[in-house]
Amino acid sequence: MPGAAAPPTTLPRIIQGGMGIGVSGWRLARAVSRRGQLGVVSGCDSLFVRQLQDGDAGGHLWSAMQRFPIPGVAAAARRAFLLPEGRAPGAPYRLLPMQQQVMSRARQQLIMLAAFVEVALAKDGHESRVGMNLLTKVQMPILPTLYGAMLAGVDYILMGAGIPREIPGALDALAEGREAKLRLDVDGDASGAAEYLRFDPAEHFEGSAPPVLKRPDFLAIVASHALAVMLARKATGRVNGFVIEGPRAGGHNAPPRSDTLLSERGEPVYGERDDVDLGRIRDLGLPFWIAGGTGHPDRLRKALDDGAAGIQVGGLFACCDESGIEPGLRRSIVECAARGEVDVFTDPLASPTGYPFKVVRWPADPSRGVTRQRRCDIGYLRVAYRKPSGGIGYRCPSEPVSSYVAKGGLHADTDGRRCLCNALMATVGSAQVAVDGSVEPPLVTGGDDLKNLAGFLGSRSHYSAADVIDWLLGARG
Repeated sequence: MPGAAAPPTTLPRIIQGGMGIGVSGWRLARAVSRRGQLGVVSGCDSLFVRQLQDGDAGGHLWSAMQRFPIPGVAAAARRAFLLPEGRAPGAPYRLLPMQQQVMSRARQQLIMLAAFVEVALAKDGHESRVGMNLLTKVQMPILPTLYGAMLAGVDYILMGAGIPREIPGALDALAEGREAKLRLDVDGDASGAAEYLRFDPAEHFEGSAPPVLKRPDFLAIVASHALAVMLARKATGRVNGFVIEGPRAGGHNAPPRSDTLLSERGEPVYGERDDVDLGRIRDLGLPFWIAGGTGHPDRLRKALDDGAAGIQVGGLFACCDESGIEPGLRRSIVECAARGEVDVFTDPLASPTGYPFKVVRWPADPSRGVTRQRRCDIGYLRVAYRKPSGGIGYRCPSEPVSSYVAKGGLHADTDGRRCLCNALMATVGSAQVAVDGSVEPPLVTGGDDLKNLAGFLGSRSHYSAADVIDWLLGARG
């Protein structure tokens, strides 16, 4: 909030990975930030309302909702979604309207509220920095999410999975209370007509001017020095640093720059053309962090020797006690990892984005052999397309094939696609219940470091975020 204590001026050595749809929730981010490193949350309005429908155990969400500075928004969300006793057994979650180019003021405010709550809770009880991670590919909620996070005093915004060239300028505008806009990507549009996403803070503060907010530092997540150079020179505002992410990182990876060959395992093959020239990065004069396979003290020391400010680590934090992964699922992964039975597969088809996506495999995976239903009822990874009528429509390669093809999509683009929105919701314990009573199976993503988790675990059956930080910084023998 405006007037909060300024964050420390020293740069963090460790950035906790921004693992989407609740894995990097406020509990994990707060635990990391309380140890002086950068805790990171990932905002998601659909998960927020599902947690309200599950009863808001401990009242944490409502405690933060009451601090939201726009009158009436928190009370309306409470009336609409909070079920104090939780859902009835087997009852499905109530869904939100899917986001689109133009949204009502109430829909924007719910997105803002969800981001505000996540950041506010992550910042409670300490004065260290907190960041928020967003995917550039998930365009529709970006502007209200940024504004909600800024209302809560977010210190860093991290964005990858695309080219976030317009984000720095949008942060400048939002901090000053001005309208911000982003160009909307319209799939296969040859009309030449530009479409935009717009957000005006003034529309949400009736009778008064929007507050002047702190502008968070912006870190672009990139997989090439060429993209870093372009963003440093041509972004619409100030880029404050970079996260240099290699193909060993979890979640979405950048596609290989070489021919699209697959290994014997069916994974994309990365080569020398995918290596980042750190010399070119250093020449930019901006701080940078190394990500992807960095979860080891030796990798932190090497990153520092290479001129980096530190490392970003996801996999180790994904399996710690404060992670948002459903506890039983997390225990299962840790137990199998202790026996060396965890594998990470870079799936070239799973994600509707077309980017390679890391999928964790282990013997006790409850989704093994389960047929996933094709659906698109959350819609974060939908893309806009131009209808024959000239209007904007939305489609996703993971929706039912007939529906996707009817919207002009190619049948081949549906092969192997999974609904990441629903699957990742299930991973954090918010699985949707279908009409036939079946429950959405989870899908766990993680970096290659998970395959080496046994060496970090030692004789332990679980561990905390503080254990990860102490080990990486050399505080644990």
